Amino acid sequence: MWISVKILIPLLLMINSSAGLHILKLLANYGFGGSYGMRIERLPRFNEYDFIIVGSGPGGATVANRLTENKNWRVLLLEAGKPEGLLHQLPTVSFISSEYDWQYITVPQENACLGLTDRRGAYTQGKSVGGSSSINGLVYSRGNKIDFDIWAERGNYGWSYDEILPYFKKSERAKLAEPVDEYYHGKEGYVHVENGPWRTPLATAFVNSAKELGYDVIDYNGKRQVGFSYTHLTIMNGSRCSASRAYLRVNRLNLDIVPEATVTKVLIDKSNRAYAVEFIKNNMTYRINASKEVILSAGAISTPKLLMLSGVGPEQHLTDLGIKVVKNASVGHNLCDHVAFTGLTFVINDTVSLTTRTTQTPEAAIQYAVNGTGPQSSSGAEALAFIRSKYAIDARPDLELFFFPTGLQRMNGVGLLFTRRLKSEIYNAVWKPLEGQDTWTIIVALQLARSKGRIELKSTNIEDHPLINPNLLDDPIDWKILVEGIKHSITVSKSKAFQRYDTRLHELKIPGCENFEFNTDDYWYCATKYLTIPFLHEVGTAKMGPSTDSTAVVDPELRVYGVKGLRVIDASIMPEVPVGHLTATIYMIAEKGADMIKQTWSA
Repeated sequence: MWISVKILIPLLLMINSSAGLHILKLLANYGFGGSYGMRIERLPRFNEYDFIIVGSGPGGATVANRLTENKNWRVLLLEAGKPEGLLHQLPTVSFISSEYDWQYITVPQENACLGLTDRRGAYTQGKSVGGSSSINGLVYSRGNKIDFDIWAERGNYGWSYDEILPYFKKSERAKLAEPVDEYYHGKEGYVHVENGPWRTPLATAFVNSAKELGYDVIDYNGKRQVGFSYTHLTIMNGSRCSASRAYLRVNRLNLDIVPEATVTKVLIDKSNRAYAVEFIKNNMTYRINASKEVILSAGAISTPKLLMLSGVGPEQHLTDLGIKVVKNASVGHNLCDHVAFTGLTFVINDTVSLTTRTTQTPEAAIQYAVNGTGPQSSSGAEALAFIRSKYAIDARPDLELFFFPTGLQRMNGVGLLFTRRLKSEIYNAVWKPLEGQDTWTIIVALQLARSKGRIELKSTNIEDHPLINPNLLDDPIDWKILVEGIKHSITVSKSKAFQRYDTRLHELKIPGCENFEFNTDDYWYCATKYLTIPFLHEVGTAKMGPSTDSTAVVDPELRVYGVKGLRVIDASIMPEVPVGHLTATIYMIAEKGADMIKQTWSA
């Protein structure tokens, strides 16, 4: 069946019509749902399980798989979203701002997001079996060695780079082209990691510019991280390898997966032990007991929300909302993220970029259907570079140059206007004139932001999204580093590799910055205030730390301080945001966390 569907989908995608899109939605939702290979239950089969896991992204899916390796343990995995559909497997199809996305947004920002509606940035987070790995950009990128060694130096025993590298390798099934540092990669894990099966010549130009600019072409998940590279992606034969596909297609009788179940509270008894969860499904409330542990893997936004609703959080904040305080803790504090500038576009004189003209052709459809390659196999995330600015605090790169072989005007700005909240007047002034032209983009991403934010509850209503304040660009150094990244990106565009396409920087000014001379520091400082957005790499809101750290929410074994039988295994626990993207690191955390749980209960 997969072969016939693999042919049908790209052919339908080629049809630029509402009818074709309607057929695709029907296939995704009804014809070929994502539950194949998994045991999906309408409701839990039992009143009690050994372990209850909340959230099925890279954290929860991994833990569910590893715990059910013990046939004597019953595990319940609860997910607020639906199973991912067949369309999730295609890298070119986006589910951002759909029912598979929580569609969180920030509070108005003071120093950033001025070019977004209400100065509020979008915080995309997956709401499906597979979590954010079902809708993200597929990039597999670990943190830097120094990131984890700093975690260990701060009292988090067991988390140095040498100690966690085996867990990166355990999760990974790498099939990468040169250059590759083989020692650093796994070959037998569940997560397929490959180079993109197809790329534009512009990606090659980006990577080839490295030598000219004094950088090496590297394996950024290997020994060194500073340099240029084609991206490593969580794909398998040209289709998405999400956490659901990687870890949950195991069909084990001791694993119950219940989707569309929104957990509202962790129940904690008088001895401060987590013993059950409550969840809502089809407007009915259910309570299920956990004899051993409850594990929160709902992500760096939903996990702190659930902890606070359960009475674990800042005492004054919870008291103000009428929530009984179980444990006073800095839940929701220490919100860290990478910060992305999206205002750089480069125009070329050749038809080699990734456009609808490229993807919606019979040739592209056939190429993907037969070989799993071609433009329809590209997520657009084709290459990247990690570099150090003059403000770098140590040997880690503090900037990522994220290359895309297209411009923000692709699809006539639909993605920007609706999923990233860009104001129409800014799009119309800057990118609308580029519609139909060939362009490429570098998104400049600040890696080691000094600015920190916070998440708080809006109310005790589970339906209300929390108040998310990443506090972007609060520290002036963050601005300076971003401007350095912009300058580096412009230098890349002037390389011989790109000048063969007559590359030029698009120079229409951003509304609000007209009074500054274009391409000066003052202009770029202004531009960053308007077109800086969260990079969706949020971490830190249930921080891991030793008992001597008053801001720590979980200990180095991921157990919530002051509450027995409750752990957090997701991005929330990271003390700081690591260099790079997050998915790979969350898989590592979950593999290590699962081993910790096994050691606790197998003694």
